[in-house]
Amino acid sequence: MSKRPDLRYERRFWKTGLGAIAGVDEAGVGPMAGPVVAAAVIFEPESFIKGVHDSKQLTPERRDELFPLIRAKAMAVGVGVAGPGEVDELNIYWASMLASERALAALARIPDHVLVDGRLIPNLKLPQTKIVGGDRKSFCIAAASIIAKVTRDRMMVEYDAAYPGYGFANHKGYCTADHFAALSALGPTPIHRRSFAPVMEATQRKLF
Repeated sequence: MSKRPDLRYERRFWKTGLGAIAGVDEAGVGPMAGPVVAAAVIFEPESFIKGVHDSKQLTPERRDELFPLIRAKAMAVGVGVAGPGEVDELNIYWASMLASERALAALARIPDHVLVDGRLIPNLKLPQTKIVGGDRKSFCIAAASIIAKVTRDRMMVEYDAAYPGYGFANHKGYCTADHFAALSALGPTPIHRRSFAPVMEATQRKLF
């Protein structure tokens, strides 16, 4: 069992008098369909929820259990989305950064400091600290990873109803064998990322 996230990073800033520390993380960088979704979460100092972990370390059922607990206990939660068209226009890195900026802008309170997973957010006008593997180390980043993942997964279930036959409710837009088979047979949907090679190839096959 991997070590659980804790409050060590948050406490470094709480001890200096900064009360609003936001954790930021995103979900949906790797899929070939659907949006990239980021979340930002702020808790009162010393707030903690047992079981919060990097969303990838949790089952879907456990994420669904923790999701309302995080929203109820957090001082503020913000969600930002960058759609497939923005992924194609900007590339996935800049679309992820845009979603993160939107998540922070959606917070009901301006953070005193931002903790981000892995890489700094360019042009952010708030003080920030990157933590490599932050979703496995920082409680507020791990909480953000759960909010982002559950929010995106629920969006993909809705897309499954809008675009039947692709299996979006199951694979959530990731590059599975079933998804490749559906893409080859049916062609791309409006939520497919046309800048991603498999989608680009499927689009060209449908044109000729």
